[in-house]
Amino acid sequence: MNRRRWAVAALLVVCATILVWVVAAGPLRPAPDAPEEPAAPAATAAELDCGDGQELSKSLSSGATWSMCWSIDPDMGLVVSDIHLTAPDGEPISLIDSLSLSQLEVPYDDGGRNTHDITESGFGGTKMKTLGDDVCTGNILEADVPNIGDGTYGETETRGVLCSSEVDGGVSYHSSDAVAPAATRKTDLQIFTVSRVGWYEYITEYTFGADGSIDVQLGATGDLSPVDYSDEEHGWDVGDDEHSTSHSHNAVWRVNWALGGDAGMQVEQFDAERTGDMGDESAKLTGELTPLTNPTTAQWEDRRWWRVLNPDVLNEDGHPISYQIEMAKTDSFVFSDVLADAGAERHAHDHESGYDVAFTNYDECERFAVKNTGDCGGGVEDFVDSGAEETLDDVVSWVAVGFHHVPRDEDQSPMEMHWQGFSLLPRDLTAQRFDVPEGHEEVNGVPDSEWHESPTG
Repeated sequence: MNRRRWAVAALLVVCATILVWVVAAGPLRPAPDAPEEPAAPAATAAELDCGDGQELSKSLSSGATWSMCWSIDPDMGLVVSDIHLTAPDGEPISLIDSLSLSQLEVPYDDGGRNTHDITESGFGGTKMKTLGDDVCTGNILEADVPNIGDGTYGETETRGVLCSSEVDGGVSYHSSDAVAPAATRKTDLQIFTVSRVGWYEYITEYTFGADGSIDVQLGATGDLSPVDYSDEEHGWDVGDDEHSTSHSHNAVWRVNWALGGDAGMQVEQFDAERTGDMGDESAKLTGELTPLTNPTTAQWEDRRWWRVLNPDVLNEDGHPISYQIEMAKTDSFVFSDVLADAGAERHAHDHESGYDVAFTNYDECERFAVKNTGDCGGGVEDFVDSGAEETLDDVVSWVAVGFHHVPRDEDQSPMEMHWQGFSLLPRDLTAQRFDVPEGHEEVNGVPDSEWHESPTG
């Protein structure tokens, strides 16, 4: 018998041995799936009357349910309104009456051009882009969008302009406690639209978190303006000694609060400051809340944030419900027309011009942060001045976030998305987190001795 026949015979013996072993061991079974984390029961959506808008609701990984209306405004673009949040086993809580952009100023560093994109061009109408599956991984929702823009007014079109997706929100919590270890990821509701103004294309994006947070973002892409090139002093070389002019994206959002209702709200500013004293191991800081009782402007500093609260609506611990305004990185700014007015001594305000956050009472005439129309003032500084003697009650927050864009070679072409924005964080909206994991139910305040004895990492 040659070598090939010996190899075949040996292979047959091995196969027969394996077959005997399989029969004796019983049928092969796939490995069991890892047990899934039980999903939290979904909370009830709020009952809304969206009028000309459309209703949107979504239950997320924590069991909390967001409910809201959305619509497309010719000027502001995407407007989210009547925002409610329902905690598991809870009733819907009113949070915000309306949330939208109220101005986007784009001044160029060489002083040659400045645009006010919300009031001069608008983010709606023909500027609002129809979305496709190439950018939206969720559901594309349609709206009736009037053919407004570029000096034209035509028929209203029904187009898919809003992307609504349940997205991975990353790690929600990770506790290695020996008594009740727990870890999980979370999902968030993310909605966005795309508007093209000039050479730029802007994404208006809101992310509603499973933890009750709202992340507010404006993204910019598209192309650098081909007509805005200057010199090394005012721009950056992105070609053969061709300097694309640096410029700013000065965005202001208008948050008309309805925290627990349309009125009865208050505003506080938190500051933590060094005392100059040392403790046993670190420097001492003191934290203090300062009531802002009247319409005002405020500027961000280290360890500073603001909150809007309703002192008459309490959580189960007896604490007033509130939302915290948390600023991200911002290139703070003063609107160009305000600077021009101040230079010409034509306009003076009772407060320092420029703000990161401003607070006023609601007035339907006060829509735009700059270039506002009507007889209620031209912008936020006017709104603050005219209401300076009022008591804040039906609170509107104006949140200003700047981004100074110094072009780079990688911006051509098209530009990678760059973002600016801020966050709204629930503070004492509920007595504990929405999705308390098993074994952590009683941890509310100082943990008992069993937790004190747990090893620390």
